[in-house]
Amino acid sequence: MAFDYDLFVIGGGSGGVRAARIAAAEGGAKVGLAEEYRMGGTCVIRGCVPKKLMVFASSYPGAVAEARAYGWDVQLGAFDWAMFRTKLEAELTRLETAYRNNLLKAGVVIHDTRATLEDAHTVRLATGERFTAKHILIATGARPFVPEVEGMDLALTSNDMFKLDALPKRLLVVGGGYIASEFACIFNGLGVEVTQYYRGAQILRGFDDEARGHVADAMQARGIAIHCGTEVMAMERTADGICVRSTHGHDRTFDAVLYATGRVPNTEGLGLEDVGVTLGRNGQVVVDDYSQTSVPSIFAVGDVTDRINLTPVAIREGHAFADTMFNARPTMADHALVPSAVFTQPELGSVGLTEEAAREREPIEVYSAAFRPMKTLFAGQEDRVLMKLIVSQQTRKVLGCHIVAPEAGEMIQLAAVAIKMGATKEDFDRTVAVHPSMAEELVTMRQPVRKA
Repeated sequence: MAFDYDLFVIGGGSGGVRAARIAAAEGGAKVGLAEEYRMGGTCVIRGCVPKKLMVFASSYPGAVAEARAYGWDVQLGAFDWAMFRTKLEAELTRLETAYRNNLLKAGVVIHDTRATLEDAHTVRLATGERFTAKHILIATGARPFVPEVEGMDLALTSNDMFKLDALPKRLLVVGGGYIASEFACIFNGLGVEVTQYYRGAQILRGFDDEARGHVADAMQARGIAIHCGTEVMAMERTADGICVRSTHGHDRTFDAVLYATGRVPNTEGLGLEDVGVTLGRNGQVVVDDYSQTSVPSIFAVGDVTDRINLTPVAIREGHAFADTMFNARPTMADHALVPSAVFTQPELGSVGLTEEAAREREPIEVYSAAFRPMKTLFAGQEDRVLMKLIVSQQTRKVLGCHIVAPEAGEMIQLAAVAIKMGATKEDFDRTVAVHPSMAEELVTMRQPVRKA
């Protein structure tokens, strides 16, 4: 059978774009790609990139305060949200254009519309066009989830936070994951009065307990009111804002309410189940180690599979798929020891096992140091950073590293290389410290603080 395309990709985010480009440019495949919104997906348009730029913007008040403590005669003026938002949109447009041009240079045919599955080898576009493909790749990502609650139509999601007409004076953030915590810190830094409600016992579930407790303490010290064990019962628009009734028994009024309570895979209405693709309980596409679904001609990568929902992982999965199918290099994406960073203030960088997970697996030693860093100590601030290593008692390998500090994301990337290579605690000990630096603590901790 002759197909219109060797590969048709549904979704123009990081994973789909990488797969399409490699299949076309390196594998010589005829590739079509459909994207219904903007090229670049969540990361470029409404996630990592705009969020990190907002993190940068929100950090300047603290930098100005530090500068004064160091003797600089500087004053903090007003933040021009409208100017920043305009410049932000221009940057996203630039990146979107770059993504599109790279696809076109590789020879990918772009369809700016929604695509759904008609059968195992056929996609139907919203324009009415139909195309056949030998292989189909689902890379539609995920979307914010807002639970059923009275007044839920009043809630904003992370998608909305980059397009606000003006900054709210009082913001409620509902949720305790990294997206919720990052936005709480961003808007706190921009001068907004921020409150955070989370139904669990501590924010940042899934990260190391000591590290996430350290972050929570730092956020509260910066003025963010965190209420754990709290759920929203109802929201109502009033003359003064949005009145929120919660389980802690107090009604509070806010100018805006951000729900960051998780994300769900974008599989609704794609026709996946109709053609026999197996979906998981959360709607995710179930795939094997080579990203193949229960239908041999259909594959899926990225957040839509709900494996590790990080942009670099989606890119690795997309590249591995293209190498496997079009470059004669069977490749499985490696999901072990994936580093991550939470861009709170301070940042949390993490790779490998948490203390809690490691001690369930084998006997461990824990090396941990919390201290006031030189830069802010001199400025008279009470900031504290945390450096933590989890070590196997038997093999001496470093099983996990957790850093809470400014620029922790930069530090954890380098620590992850050593840990991925199988570095032992003695390898860390043999490494000469860079002094004076925060990261030198990673190679100077000689005695474990506890064993488990």
